[in-house]
Amino acid sequence: MPQGRFITFEGGEGCGKTTQLKYLGDYLQAQGINVLLTKEPGGTEVGIELRKILCSGDVDKLDPIAEALLYYADRRLHMQQKILPALAQGTWVLSDRFADSTLAYQYYGYNKKISKEILKQLYTIVVGDFCPDLTIILDINPIVGLSRSIQRNKIMAAKEVRFENKELNFHRNLRSGFLEIAQTSSRYVVLDAQKSIEELHQDIIKTVKERLINK
Repeated sequence: MPQGRFITFEGGEGCGKTTQLKYLGDYLQAQGINVLLTKEPGGTEVGIELRKILCSGDVDKLDPIAEALLYYADRRLHMQQKILPALAQGTWVLSDRFADSTLAYQYYGYNKKISKEILKQLYTIVVGDFCPDLTIILDINPIVGLSRSIQRNKIMAAKEVRFENKELNFHRNLRSGFLEIAQTSSRYVVLDAQKSIEELHQDIIKTVKERLINK
């Protein structure tokens, strides 16, 4: 049985990751590909509890190192319980965030208050030499993204607003971080998240076809 493919979606708040991940999942399933849609944090039963800690409450309740440790605890469970078993069965796994978000948020977002070396060591311990086959970074102006996210949260009466409540500089640092990360490997593709939902969806399909389906 062929190994499944692992695609991750990354980007700042309000970039549309969740919507585009679902659209891509529907497209792949229509092509006869088994798909698992998941997310970080919160992809497992314990991860749901970790997500509550990480994504709600006071903006300053955790420092960057504490956050990173919690994210990697979530990631370890996520990989062992869902991602790796699904890939071994030939299922394509689409994840709303993975390790690139930890680097972007905890290192760049917090203006390098945690060392890259610590994050690299955590990655090696938890993830090893495993990495996504493709990472799609949805790039958006933080002001636009936050406006979208705030509007969505009002409609849904969402409680997971800890990161949306951080100052604008955090989100600007975050965007710069994702764009810098994208320069480090050919597995990254940066797409314009300010396009319409359908235009962006077509860009993603084109990318997946070129990188993974028609290779």
